[in-house]
Amino acid sequence: MGVSEQPPDPQASFDDFYRSSSRRVARAVYAMTGDLTEAQDCTQEAFARAWQRWSTVQEAGDPEAWVRTVARRVAVSRWRRTRTAARHLLAHGRPEPVAPPGDDHTVLVAALRRLPEAQRHAIVLHHLVGLPVEEVAAEVGSPTGTVKARLSRGRAALAQVLEDLDPRLPSTEAHRA
Repeated sequence: MGVSEQPPDPQASFDDFYRSSSRRVARAVYAMTGDLTEAQDCTQEAFARAWQRWSTVQEAGDPEAWVRTVARRVAVSRWRRTRTAARHLLAHGRPEPVAPPGDDHTVLVAALRRLPEAQRHAIVLHHLVGLPVEEVAAEVGSPTGTVKARLSRGRAALAQVLEDLDPRLPSTEAHRA
């Protein structure tokens, strides 16, 4: 290589390749799939994979054939996934609709978000998941006494936050009297 010769820029060579071949590849995949949007998606996925391996793909001999093959394989994989999902739907029916979260759930989640992370983890693992204090301690990597303190402080903080968020709840002051 002489002084004036520059090594080829991979970005520029890929850009040139993309500009010169992307429409041809998309048309070929469209002809295979019969769905223009699907063909465009598969083509873009194939070009993204080609860019990740551009030095290898570029030297493979026919980069356009490589991209076309990958795009076709992506299309086939998507078709198989769709077919499997359709078979599952026919065999099992639509899933039962899930009711939206209730007001109590929404308030509880909002209250938990306001707690420090360590207290929130302890409360969720102990009260919502149902783990004993010892298992919570093992899972979070803290001594049992620390978990007990977090639970105590977390419950107190949670009661205050819940009271602030939901005026329907009785005041903690009334419980103390």
